[in-house]
Amino acid sequence: MPNFNPIAITCFKAYDVRGELNINLDETIAYRIGRAFAQILSVQSDKPNPVIVIGSDIRPSSQSLKTAAIDGITDAGVDVIDLGMTGTEEVYFATSHHNAIGGIEVTASHNPINFNGLKMVRENSRPISADTGLKQIQALAESGAFTTHTKGKTVLMSDKTAYIDKLMSFIDTKNFTPKTIVINSGNGSAGPVVDALQKRLSDTPIKLIKIHHKPDGTFPNGIPNPMIIANQKSTADAVVAHQADFGVAFDGDFDRCFLFDESGRFIDGSYVVGMLAQAFLDKVPNSGITYDPRVVYNTEHVIAKNNGKANLSKSGHSFIKQVMRQTASIYGGEMSAHHYFKDFFYCDSGMIPWLLVAELLSTTGKSLSELVDGYLNDFPSSGELNFKLSDVTADEIAQHLKAKFISLNPQENTLDGTSLDFGEWRFNLRSSNTEPLIRLNIETKGDKALLAQRTDEILAVLYECGAVRSDS
Repeated sequence: MPNFNPIAITCFKAYDVRGELNINLDETIAYRIGRAFAQILSVQSDKPNPVIVIGSDIRPSSQSLKTAAIDGITDAGVDVIDLGMTGTEEVYFATSHHNAIGGIEVTASHNPINFNGLKMVRENSRPISADTGLKQIQALAESGAFTTHTKGKTVLMSDKTAYIDKLMSFIDTKNFTPKTIVINSGNGSAGPVVDALQKRLSDTPIKLIKIHHKPDGTFPNGIPNPMIIANQKSTADAVVAHQADFGVAFDGDFDRCFLFDESGRFIDGSYVVGMLAQAFLDKVPNSGITYDPRVVYNTEHVIAKNNGKANLSKSGHSFIKQVMRQTASIYGGEMSAHHYFKDFFYCDSGMIPWLLVAELLSTTGKSLSELVDGYLNDFPSSGELNFKLSDVTADEIAQHLKAKFISLNPQENTLDGTSLDFGEWRFNLRSSNTEPLIRLNIETKGDKALLAQRTDEILAVLYECGAVRSDS
């Protein structure tokens, strides 16, 4: 057995592993992480023949990192199902579908080309975070205190049929009316799944216009991050050029879904949460809906109007999934374009939302703009504003804001950062879980002038404290 000396591994984050290639992430580290992951999960499992599923995105570095992780898993005596080139949600699906003890997706999603990472889940597609096992995996990977086993086997299972079946189970194709949909895969991993769905939709009046479709890890049209305003233009232009009913754009591993209406307008994710909450409450009345505290007015209005059960959760997939399981929520959504589904193992999917939207437009006879314009007018918001800090913390800025507005007697909620609600307007200020930024959201009840006024007042406080705007 090789001698594994202790090393420091610095690419572990709150929810996953992400690092810069050959700086703090390489094949050696991927091997150690794979082996530690398999050793810990196999000890915790009661399965006599444990298996782990693994997939990777289209980045040039992903295949070699996946191979190294597979070597680590099999050296831990655990068998591997290699899913081939996948998106993250395919690993979520396969982990439960194959009754595996865990799953890994090798991906850097929307991060720069010189980065990569590993997203990990345990049995039943449950998330692994710093508080639920990730630190333990890191400690073992760093120590190199691995046990000896007979090497496990690897089998390639790249067929997507069962996964596509699952996606299609969320809709009834008999409901579809003629719709043209632009889909921008960003040259990421979404292309093959879109092609498979297109075949399933071939006997429906749904027409797909595919742009930046071919998987290409060099990302010739830019890193697939639709949150960057400049990256939204190609989807918006295609929607207008093809007179499409709506547009869809994905990030690299397509666990997020971004929508554009028929005019090419980008739809803020918080309003998509309200729209999908409405769709699920129409299908299953009185259901639970889980949502994060950044922007809440519209979502809470939709839930209350439809007698749903509102379940507020801290932002972040591990928290959302936990609250959904605890409350048996049928749907959960974050304004960051992550959408979670009870019948998808409480996991997030970027493919299910656009299928649901196509069905919703068909059954309501409304355009996407007609569905969201009321939300935008009734509950205008600032959109998420991001800031870098130097000599001050988010908590210190929150204290300044509380002092400024204390005379207005706000309701305070500290579930995730600081939320102050003044009745007709509110804001949430929180530190990012994934980046060295603070994020600000402000919203009002139907008052755009008040939104502009309060946004200017809050920004003035942030700038006085030395905060600097960031486009991230």
